[in-house]
Amino acid sequence: MVDLNELRYLALSFPDTSEEEHHDRPSFRVAGKIFATLPDDEHINVLLDAEAAHIATIVTPDGCAALWWGERLAGITVTLATAELDMLAAVLTAAWRRKAPGELAKTIDQAAQ
Repeated sequence: MVDLNELRYLALSFPDTSEEEHHDRPSFRVAGKIFATLPDDEHINVLLDAEAAHIATIVTPDGCAALWWGERLAGITVTLATAELDMLAAVLTAAWRRKAPGELAKTIDQAAQ
């Protein structure tokens, strides 16, 4: 289980990340681009490419659901009550990296070395 405080701490730990309102809901942004939103206090929408979203729903079917934007698979919805912190960190990292500008995205790889 991941609570909202842990989630916010994790999401805001990425470089150049901010929390801002998006349609009266919190969103997490890197360089102004949204990589995750909080639709309510029990879920987080994580914006991933279709392949990563599909894999996440297969690996953690009890905690993730496909997030569709029309006919496009836009990411996943994670249920915080069943989420594991490691899994959430992995998908948030992928979403952040996908939206971060090139040089900024490389900072995650450099920090891991």
